[in-house]
Amino acid sequence: MNAPTGTRTSGTVVRREQLSDEVAARLRAEIMTGALRPETFIRLDETAARLGVSITPVREALRTLRGEGMVELEPHRGHRVIPLSRSDIEDIFWLQSTIAQELAATTTRRITDDQIEELARLNAQLAAAVDARDLERITQSEFDFHRTFNRAGGRIKLAWFLLHAARYLPPQLFAADDDWGALAVASHTELIDALRARDTDRVVELTRGQFTDALARLTAWLEQVGLWR
Repeated sequence: MNAPTGTRTSGTVVRREQLSDEVAARLRAEIMTGALRPETFIRLDETAARLGVSITPVREALRTLRGEGMVELEPHRGHRVIPLSRSDIEDIFWLQSTIAQELAATTTRRITDDQIEELARLNAQLAAAVDARDLERITQSEFDFHRTFNRAGGRIKLAWFLLHAARYLPPQLFAADDDWGALAVASHTELIDALRARDTDRVVELTRGQFTDALARLTAWLEQVGLWR
């Protein structure tokens, strides 16, 4: 009798953790894109109703964001969004770019021909999603491409650190950009060609350029919405 009950409880816990992660990702993206303004208070009940979830995953998500320095809890008032400065944004991208370039150099040396062909297949999927203007597929295809690329070097722990640092990137913002998708596909094509040639310098250069471009786009967006007025 105990085993089935334990199984259901375990499944409930896993699902709750997944839901908490999803809520955290949503709120994180809203903070990073200025949809949630600095100094705004995030109310548990209002946020739960807006996202269609219970209060529990919202509370757990806010605890996660507190640990990341994105919100802080003020007694009797709630969770307040901590302002993001330009240097904060630059630091986030610097960290991601630095790790990504190190992974790129290793991947160039270690990637197999089969893995390169897998990247070509994933880039074709991204191109199809861009043509269809399917934001969800664009986001997923871009994620799959970079996850495969970053893991191909065999430095799994470093790839894990990059994955967690990349949580601060708002993928839907880039996916919705009219020209970003086509440029991403073109950049990936150049990257694949450089991998086939085992041109480490070019692979690292292209990797660095992707983060430079993303930083410029996000900064321009935040300026447009008046985050730093």
